[in-house]
Amino acid sequence: MDAEPDNDSVALENKVFASETKCLWVYAYGSLCWRPGFDFHKAVPGYVNGFQRRFWQGNTTHRGTSDMPGRVATLVEDSEGQVYGVAFAISGSAALPYLSQRECTQGGYISKFIDFFPLEGESFKVLVYVATPLNPHWLGDADIDEIADQIINCKGESGHNVEYLVRLANFMRHHFPDKCDNHLYSLEEKVLDIVRTKEMCLKTLMGTGEGCISFVRRSSSAGSSPGSERRNRGEVETFEHTARVPGKKLRCLNI
Repeated sequence: MDAEPDNDSVALENKVFASETKCLWVYAYGSLCWRPGFDFHKAVPGYVNGFQRRFWQGNTTHRGTSDMPGRVATLVEDSEGQVYGVAFAISGSAALPYLSQRECTQGGYISKFIDFFPLEGESFKVLVYVATPLNPHWLGDADIDEIADQIINCKGESGHNVEYLVRLANFMRHHFPDKCDNHLYSLEEKVLDIVRTKEMCLKTLMGTGEGCISFVRRSSSAGSSPGSERRNRGEVETFEHTARVPGKKLRCLNI
């Protein structure tokens, strides 16, 4: 039989959990899901309501150029919409300036706070970056064939636009297998059809994968363990995350 946690242990766990829920969380729904580029100490799977994910934002740095802007994801308001992704508890003084430069200065996004709903546990506020039609990189809606053609022909400093799309689709399919994102998956299918028809090398388009991370859900203990007690208090389920780059490890705070 598992030993009952003493009062001091429970009090310490409650204190750490309270501190976690008060930290700054950033919501990722695009390339930040698999290549965040900043330090974080927890990653939580979940969703936001009232939006749809759309490849309506142009990109002239990471996945395209000024002459040939790539297509990247943004959130578009939809009262019936729901978008799945990852909330990161960020750490390190460089995280916010990095995100501000990448998403706002270079990307044309604005920041706002919205409610995030983890797959387990109670909702909390997250910082999210959203592109609007008012920004200079906005491309807006288009026929899916047109969007696919743009993605096939664009690349930037971070790699090919095809990599952005395919890695995002693979991430969502792997971690949210029972959730369907019609826009994302239909676009991926169109792009991969073009790759096959033109006999392009998908491996080359996908690049080296340097900086990408993979997530493994932590297994939970059975019975009335302290982990079970924490879940009963509404603690969110977290990912353990390790870098695919050999020799690097991003540690997950296990509370």
